[in-house]
Amino acid sequence: MAVQEARQGPEPGAHDGGCACGDCPHGAREGHRRAVAAFLVKRDEFAAGQGLPAAVAHSASASRQWVSEELTQSAELVAERGRAEGESWLSRVWQRTACTMGAAVVALLLVQSLTAIGAGWTTARTAGLLAALLVGGALTAASWLHRARGGALAPVIGEDNRLSTSRVVAAAWVLFVAYAVLVLVGRLAAASGPAERDALISGLDLARGAGAVTVLAVVCAIAVLVRRVVGLRVLGQRLQKVRAHRPRAADLLTDDAGRGTFADIQYVVISAVALAFAAVRLARRPDQLPDLPWGLAVVVLVSAATYLAGKYAEGGRPVILSVVRSREAGDLDGPIRTGDDIEIRGAGFVPPGAQTADRLSRMVVRIGAVHVHVPLVPVAGGFSNPTDAVLTVPVPAEVEPGRVEVQVITAAGVETNRYAIDVTD
Repeated sequence: MAVQEARQGPEPGAHDGGCACGDCPHGAREGHRRAVAAFLVKRDEFAAGQGLPAAVAHSASASRQWVSEELTQSAELVAERGRAEGESWLSRVWQRTACTMGAAVVALLLVQSLTAIGAGWTTARTAGLLAALLVGGALTAASWLHRARGGALAPVIGEDNRLSTSRVVAAAWVLFVAYAVLVLVGRLAAASGPAERDALISGLDLARGAGAVTVLAVVCAIAVLVRRVVGLRVLGQRLQKVRAHRPRAADLLTDDAGRGTFADIQYVVISAVALAFAAVRLARRPDQLPDLPWGLAVVVLVSAATYLAGKYAEGGRPVILSVVRSREAGDLDGPIRTGDDIEIRGAGFVPPGAQTADRLSRMVVRIGAVHVHVPLVPVAGGFSNPTDAVLTVPVPAEVEPGRVEVQVITAAGVETNRYAIDVTD
């Protein structure tokens, strides 16, 4: 549908999506959608050999360069619209946070009302409801204060503008423990006798909640350690990171390329199950911290260790394995000369999350002292150049004959090893 609308052109009175109004049909989201549709139409037309001007149609290299430049400009517009849509989305998170917190409090009230039938309303139910109101109000207030940076999501958004799995899990445990302590505070404030107050205070003893406290300490440490590990690996060029337009819920279960990862999935699933168990224990025994069994606590710790090991194992520096002269059907075999195309074979040329045209157009090949931008070669549904394992670039006339070194610079700014080739006259 979007592609058809792009071919038909914009509606009368429509603008390009510069505003950030949530209800405007031509706002940031609509502008991004139209820009994507226009880019896809242009890419498919060029892939079919349409739209080439007569001045460059006679030369394969000239037409390829012209097509690459046109697609790059269109991709930059898509990226600009994507960033605008991401900023608009982040600015509206605080409203969704307020609605979510309100719905959660109402749901808790309904559950407590239904479970109170026959058993009667207790001070523990009142304390639980008040604690939920306090936590929800605090999150809503913090979300409003940080509404320009994503509201309540600001602390769990990584430097690459994606949701951090380790931070989300740690934040969930922190909020749960804070809620459990507030429930005990509410019950302590309503306690009438000294014996009841002493029993509630003893509910905070470490022996009662050692499992939950241990899990809380480990997941918080994992969140801090993962940030340090990722930062050092990026600075050491052992991990490639590109910034996303906006955070998505799928970031919790996938890598930067959108593929599901075992380490992240098992960490989220096991943590969610342990939190659900702890919530039930708190509901059954609201007079103490949830006594998480050590068996379940150890399972969470093993899951956290697996997640951390996955962070150490992911990534890797891009590498050039070989460089050969690109030969078309009918060409004679020969050495690499200026003006020829060379095919660079290796691995890791396209970082995860950099499959879009605006990121692919930022790839550069250094041949000697000359920087050559990798041309975009469109095909139906994508690009045949560049790819993660093969790049094809021309050897410009500015390259001096002799032995020169070839090096690829990816969209993440990471440099590969140097590979020496011989260029003849």
